[in-house]
Amino acid sequence: MPVSLSHFAARAGDHNDRAMQATPAFAHVLSERLSVKPNVIGKPQPACPANWDRELAIALPALRQMSAHYDRILTAGMSPVTVLSRCAVALATLPMIAKHRPDAAVLWFDAHADLNTPRSTTTGYLGGLALSGPLGHWNSGLGGGLTERRTILVGTRDIDQPELDLITARDISLVPVASDMADKLRKLVSGRPIYIHIDCDVLEPGTVPTDYAVPDGMTLIQLEECAAALASSEIIGIEIGELETDDADSLDADGPARLVASALEPIFRRLPM
Repeated sequence: MPVSLSHFAARAGDHNDRAMQATPAFAHVLSERLSVKPNVIGKPQPACPANWDRELAIALPALRQMSAHYDRILTAGMSPVTVLSRCAVALATLPMIAKHRPDAAVLWFDAHADLNTPRSTTTGYLGGLALSGPLGHWNSGLGGGLTERRTILVGTRDIDQPELDLITARDISLVPVASDMADKLRKLVSGRPIYIHIDCDVLEPGTVPTDYAVPDGMTLIQLEECAAALASSEIIGIEIGELETDDADSLDADGPARLVASALEPIFRRLPM
């Protein structure tokens, strides 16, 4: 079955409006590359940062639409390619991956582990709970089902102590930024079916506009090398988020989006068309 391109347009714990402004350009770039019209989920809302529980309540209608959308396309055997605004959208997508493909490894390319819970978070940021929800460490109202043994953190380097304790206790795999990270990732995945989450802040600060600047990130070449290493596996789908722009009236995110899309070309070539 073919690719299903999705564009999550709504607010999901946003600190600012810049990711919601960038996602149409990113969706346009991927639509051109994949020759598929995007399905748009939700509508942009002005960001007004609040604690995780308030942000979740605001985002839940669109997140439930996203969950139902993933349920439909995965039931149909389609491959989801999704442009996200923020990482918190994974609260809706990953439980559906776990439901339909419990054999899949989930690769979390992100500068942050996002394994905090409502009890451990010191910031109250919804995105910081984005992976712990699907792992069942708290109840987001959107389901769980993901397991630690099928979760691989890639390029993660800003890790809070409670998250580090969890990674160590649950033996969650971590592939740090290094010259040999593609080879390590290839061996760790070992041909298993995979679903890929990419937060643009996994890249070295300044590579593309994003919300956080965490030093010692991946280069675009390293991202492409990792994509090539993963291309021998069955690619269930991919979601990409946290690209920003400062101009709502232009496609100034088009250039950075093309940089990221180009680095991920080995993945796109592997998808059914």
